[in-house]
Amino acid sequence: MVNIIWAFMAMVGIVYAMFNGTMDEVNKAILESANQAVQLSIGLISILVFWLGIMKIAEHAGILKVLTSLLRPLVVRLFPDIPKDHPALGYILSNFTANLFGLGNAATPLGIKAMEQMKKLNGNKDEASRSMITFLAINTAGLTLIPTTVIAIRIQFNSSNPTEIVSTTLVATGLALTSAILLDRYFYYRSQRRKK
Repeated sequence: MVNIIWAFMAMVGIVYAMFNGTMDEVNKAILESANQAVQLSIGLISILVFWLGIMKIAEHAGILKVLTSLLRPLVVRLFPDIPKDHPALGYILSNFTANLFGLGNAATPLGIKAMEQMKKLNGNKDEASRSMITFLAINTAGLTLIPTTVIAIRIQFNSSNPTEIVSTTLVATGLALTSAILLDRYFYYRSQRRKK
């Protein structure tokens, strides 16, 4: 649906530019935007590679293992349907850790693997399980300690202090995460009451 909306808006803009006589400006804007997108992507790649390297160092130093062991009791309580030794928990913990460091691109494959494992636990049904819904809600909220992608974008656009957003990002993502968990639990227990 979103693709249809964007396509419609683009078509309306092009038709309007044709009748308004500003097609040259539209073409110039398209080419400049494409150039800026490529430059931004290359800049983001370098920052993401740097942070992925830091994550690898943290993994070899045992920092991620400590962080994972700290998060494990919380994750086990958030996902009571998943057995404690199931591989889904490992993927969930890895996904959360990557999101904490603002590495959404690195977290995505781990999230997909976690969903695949939870689907197997669910008997490969087409209906999402309680754990799958909880995981999606938490992942969407995405608690972030270091918003690396946003910092990289701010560096690209010559921000005088690209890291000044860290504290506000932590507060915003913390509130989003809390809201996601509370709403998830509220709707889960509400649906359980309806079934009785």
